[in-house]
Amino acid sequence: MRVVVAAVIARADRRLLIGQRRREDTSALKWEFPGGKVRDGEGPEEALARELREELGIAMTKSREIARVRHQYANHPEELEIHFFAAQFADGDITPRAFERIAWVLPRELSQYDFLEANRELIAQLATGKIKPTEMLENLP
Repeated sequence: MRVVVAAVIARADRRLLIGQRRREDTSALKWEFPGGKVRDGEGPEEALARELREELGIAMTKSREIARVRHQYANHPEELEIHFFAAQFADGDITPRAFERIAWVLPRELSQYDFLEANRELIAQLATGKIKPTEMLENLP
C-alpha cells in the first residue's frame, strides 16, 4: 500500500486551494488537493511540508489530519491510503510548480470541478460543512 498526503488549505474567506494536474500527468487535468507520496523514512506531516514546498513554494506552519481514505484506482496496481490534512502556510506567494493551474474555490463550488475519485467523500464533507478546515486548526499552537 502506498501512503499519500494531501493538504486542504483554506483562506480567511473560506476558499480552498485546489490544483489541476498537468496534461502529461496520469489522470491528466483532474483536480486535486496539493500533496503527494510519503517517502521511506518520512512521517505524513513531514511529507506534506516537503510536498507543499516542492509543488507550491510555500512553508507549512501547522497541520492537522482531518480524514483518511483508502482507494484503489482501476489503472493503478497499488492501493492508496490518503491522509488529508487541514494545513496553514506562512504568508507569501504561491508558485504552482506542479500544476496546470490552481484555483481558490468555496466549499460549495468543489462539485463543479472534475476531481480525482479518491477525493469525492472529503469533497462532500467540505461542501456540506461537516469538515471545516480553519476550525480544525484554531486551537493548534
